[in-house]
Amino acid sequence: MVAVAVAVGVVVVAAFVGWDLKRAGVNIFLPFPPLLAQWLPHVGPGTAFAVLIAVAVVAWGPGLAERQGWKPLLGLAWLTSLGWTFALALSDGYGKGFAGRLTSRDEYLTDVPRVTDIPGMVRDFTSHILTDQPGAWTTHVGAHPPGAFLLFVWLDRIGLGGGAAASALCVLVGSSACAAVAIAVKALADERVARAVLPFSVLFPGAVWVGVSADGLFAAVLAWGVAGLAWASTRRERAVVAVGAGVLLGYCLYLSYGLALGGAVALAVVAVTRQWRAALFAVFGAALVVVAFTAAGFWWFTGYELTKVLYAGSIAQSRPYWYFVWANLAALAFALGPAVIAGVRRAVVAPRLFGWGAAALVAAGLVAVLGADVSGLSKAEVERIWLPFGTWLVVACAWLPRAGARWWLAAQAVLALAVNHLLLTVW
Repeated sequence: MVAVAVAVGVVVVAAFVGWDLKRAGVNIFLPFPPLLAQWLPHVGPGTAFAVLIAVAVVAWGPGLAERQGWKPLLGLAWLTSLGWTFALALSDGYGKGFAGRLTSRDEYLTDVPRVTDIPGMVRDFTSHILTDQPGAWTTHVGAHPPGAFLLFVWLDRIGLGGGAAASALCVLVGSSACAAVAIAVKALADERVARAVLPFSVLFPGAVWVGVSADGLFAAVLAWGVAGLAWASTRRERAVVAVGAGVLLGYCLYLSYGLALGGAVALAVVAVTRQWRAALFAVFGAALVVVAFTAAGFWWFTGYELTKVLYAGSIAQSRPYWYFVWANLAALAFALGPAVIAGVRRAVVAPRLFGWGAAALVAAGLVAVLGADVSGLSKAEVERIWLPFGTWLVVACAWLPRAGARWWLAAQAVLALAVNHLLLTVW
């Protein structure tokens, strides 16, 4: 509770300092600091469903997680997480909260009609990153490698163009991260720990931003890559799974430059299992992706350097590093929730309680967050951007006392519902 109180204090201070900066004429582009959101109490068609799902998970989630068969449990968790995320999105309305989220002028779908030649787009991608030249990509396309943009272009090519289909892809894939995290925890720790974590992964407050942002999809791709590597590393002759996991992890590099830090979670798996054969197969799978993009004409390091230039000239230049280096953590607290904060505190104090496997995943998530924070390349909006790392911090909820699990789950749900219904988030 002390850890939660400290986090609440940091959030309050971040809010007051953010407002002071705005009053002093510093434009930090945050209507409701430290979040990119504005105060707008509202309800929508998804409100009742979100409340019902939250109540159901709080009441029956821990019990079902203990008794249900493993495979049906994973499917039920995914389905419940999907409903939770979708209901939260619909609380802002179908158009504003779901179908229109990825259609704004800064989003990926704006540039999809420009692509008439996919190989040519990849080959010339870096030529359109900087905005001081004709034909520059929109904000989100140019600020990411082409892998993310390709997903939406391919979706359009198979006849599923438009905002509704793109949002459905993000929510459907993003909500599956809970199952992937559980698989990884079971492989590295044991099934009992994975079952304890699963209800918290389902009611993850970060679902507010999973529905709908591409970063929620990124989180799931990283989670399944890590889960595949963990699963392959704890079984014999699973080379195909290890290669597939490597392909997913390699593709993460081309979804977001920041996901390179997600490699810390994959390295944690290798460090715990020490299964070098599986690791080598995963490296081979990742190398296939790197070779494919490089052969197509996109050099990752060139894109990264140009994106740093783009970021330095964007609204980031008016966002002071001294403020966001700690206010970012306040913003992330909204996505994690009090249960994760309390769990992390307990995991840090007693990491060996559930073995080094679960502790290693939490530690890797913390390393990724802190690395991204001190880099200065994520000033604000991290409640969305750091979703791929936050999903692994949820593992720390295994350290919470079983007797209080429902109270902690209720706190998670209340936070998510409050954020979603008192504020209007951009994503």
